[in-house]
Amino acid sequence: MRTLLFLVTLFSISSYSQKMITPPYLQKGDTIAIVSTARKNIEDNLKPTIDLLEGWGLHVKLGKTIGLDYYQLAGTDEQRAADFQEQMDNPNIKAIWCVRGGYGTVKMIDKLDFTKFKQNPKWIIGFSDVTVLHSHLNRMGIKSIHGTMPVAIPRATDEAKNSLCAALFGDKLEYSLDCDALNHIGKAKGELVGGNLSILYSLLGSESAVDCNDKILFIEDLDEYLYHVDRMMMNLKRNGCLSGLKGIIVGAMTEMKDNEIPWGRNALEIIEDATKGLNIPIIYNFPAGHIRDNRALIIGSQVAMEVTAQGSKVVFE
Repeated sequence: MRTLLFLVTLFSISSYSQKMITPPYLQKGDTIAIVSTARKNIEDNLKPTIDLLEGWGLHVKLGKTIGLDYYQLAGTDEQRAADFQEQMDNPNIKAIWCVRGGYGTVKMIDKLDFTKFKQNPKWIIGFSDVTVLHSHLNRMGIKSIHGTMPVAIPRATDEAKNSLCAALFGDKLEYSLDCDALNHIGKAKGELVGGNLSILYSLLGSESAVDCNDKILFIEDLDEYLYHVDRMMMNLKRNGCLSGLKGIIVGAMTEMKDNEIPWGRNALEIIEDATKGLNIPIIYNFPAGHIRDNRALIIGSQVAMEVTAQGSKVVFE
């Protein structure tokens, strides 16, 4: 009896530990911080973003990394980590929006102390290189928002901006899409993980690595050689990341490159080849990634996806 009670307790603790934490949704009057975790942003280009946020009833704080110039980066690793840490620990900051991607978030992630953040989580927003944070937070059990970034606001579609607003303020988030010839018909429900394919690939083997077991995986990428897309998909496959999935959502694979001797398949065909035989629903050309219409996704949220011959639907909990 005592053994049974112990096992029940252990199961309850395990189940509880897997429940994702939803940071508080924003309210009018809240303050959102804009920082850089990677590439520098030294241009005077944030007025459209500030105007947008103020139109949503929010206040804006620019982090100390905005305007810093350290070769490609927005300051040293220490400076970027310190700025991010300051916004995480500041109780008056209710969300942190990464200004742009590039490369560099992985160089500062291990310098961060998430102790206070775990006690008082807040929304972290961005995509591309910010996938480092999404994946790290997901392993910690905290949701985050994959969406457009401040430098992209002037060219972002209304749908991209409105979806981000909905995600931040806790409004219903769901997407209905036209049928794509590559789609795999079916239904699935599970936790959404993922982000930029190159970043997910680079994180494998680390404590920030994506956990794909019983999940729905989202991937997108930009400016990669086609053979490298194949290499990354094969890595995910051989690591067992694909076999345990409930479903896959493939976003934009933008500005892919080929060699002088053609690889012979485009990016979507490469993904199709790596995932054949999985017998799970797959949505191709989902409007998210390095495109103007970069719709918001809540990483860590439970989503229901349905793919039919007429179209597909993705509904967030």
